[in-house]
Amino acid sequence: MVVAGVEGFASASPDDTPRDASPAPSASPARQRVMELKAAQSEAGAEAKGLGLGAKEKLIVRDVVKAADGTVHTRYERSYGGLPVLGGDLVVHEKKGAERGVTKATEARISVASLDAAEPASGARKQALATFNGEDGSRASAESPRKVIWAGDGKSVLAWETVVTGTRKDGTPSAVHVITDAATGKQLAANETIQTGTGTGDYNGKVELDTSKSGGSYTLTDSAHGGHKTNDAKNSESETAPGELFTDPDDTWGGGRQSAAVDAAYGHAKTWDFYKNTLKRNGIKNDGKAAFSRVHVGNNYDNAYWNDKCFCMSYGDGKDGKSPLTSLDVAAHELSHGVTSATAGLEYRGESGGLNEATSDIFGTAVEFSAKNSKDRADYLIGELVDIRGDGKPLRYMDQPSKDGRSQDYWDQQTDGLDPHLSSGVGNHFFYLLSEGSGAKTINGVKYNSPTKDGSKVTGIGRDKAVQIWYKALTEQFTSTTTYAEARKGTVKAAGELYGAGGTEVKAVEAAWTAVDVK
Repeated sequence: MVVAGVEGFASASPDDTPRDASPAPSASPARQRVMELKAAQSEAGAEAKGLGLGAKEKLIVRDVVKAADGTVHTRYERSYGGLPVLGGDLVVHEKKGAERGVTKATEARISVASLDAAEPASGARKQALATFNGEDGSRASAESPRKVIWAGDGKSVLAWETVVTGTRKDGTPSAVHVITDAATGKQLAANETIQTGTGTGDYNGKVELDTSKSGGSYTLTDSAHGGHKTNDAKNSESETAPGELFTDPDDTWGGGRQSAAVDAAYGHAKTWDFYKNTLKRNGIKNDGKAAFSRVHVGNNYDNAYWNDKCFCMSYGDGKDGKSPLTSLDVAAHELSHGVTSATAGLEYRGESGGLNEATSDIFGTAVEFSAKNSKDRADYLIGELVDIRGDGKPLRYMDQPSKDGRSQDYWDQQTDGLDPHLSSGVGNHFFYLLSEGSGAKTINGVKYNSPTKDGSKVTGIGRDKAVQIWYKALTEQFTSTTTYAEARKGTVKAAGELYGAGGTEVKAVEAAWTAVDVK
């Protein structure tokens, strides 16, 4: 993968005045967001011209973020000749009195000789199906390919994008976006888009829930958190079927099939509260609307996953059918994949895939600390309660990722080719060091001993600041193809804007990245 997310500068807009992303104060947060997006899209043509894009290119607004210092960060997708440009996303940064900047997923000029494909769509579909590596290839299916411009590897190529769906060996649904060169039929990329990864519940104990009365009974519909619904999938293996909404006659939940539902509802509420109270984000898409959750998915399915297609969370019951994957950090991890999709859109391949997984581990951990649940003490361990491997050990360790026997403590030349769950160790280790520092210590009764690649001593700045820095970089600096080296640049910039350039926080960010060999 070529270097992407390069920080450059755009030419000034016609009036050189940043767009005011804040409509009238009386507008609700959801309405305000709609107005911001419409205002930005109305100026997209002038923005494209100001950036020097070609006559065939157009910008489509994905997100608008207004930082505390007044900087407006507008995230765009790109099209060329009416075709989507994959890997061509960019973020424009503008602030009154300052030079306008732009962060691009690729610096390559978008241009192809022809929009006519030599390779037919049928050939691309056949080739894409052949790449599916599920447990049973006969269960795979593929949608009709769509013609796109592929820019994810540093040059623009006319291509076909085919979505191949099926089931992985562990029962997890799969939706792989396969990119095929429209001239040669060669596969250019494959990106997986499904990421794994008062009531009494299985993990959280007795908790308070926001429910809704319906006739003479109650439902697990949470109007206080975007209208979130918790449904019983009734062991269906469908990746999107909503299932049946949980109901209860007396609003006292728990026991039997309800216990997993309590944990799922609680996990969504605590994740929503974390994003709202800590990061001022109004739901997964920042539009005030909740996803929905499905529990009891499949038969003895030992995983959980987020799916953008249904905008929903799904939880299996574990290998024994009695250990649902509904612990708080798992729920927050999976829901955070939705946040990444709605913001930077980090591709689930290469180093951007590792950053995608690390982001979910980082925010999953932060939610666990913010919830302060006595039944699930906060820690820097991932999936410690669900025992997914059956050995009583956590799924991942943030202080020293290699303790799981597979994940990376430090970046190296192999990072780009690893499974995102393993390369995420680099980002997880960075976050732990930035939060808590290196060496031996005990936090909430859990012992840690975090090493550094160069033997240096890193002093942490606290988890609260580390979370703010990561979120700001994710939403304002990262693009779909961000690498670890670019993540370093983005987090250094975010730390400087939050706490002052050259300050303790910036130096700590730099030291933590150096400690995991990202320079």
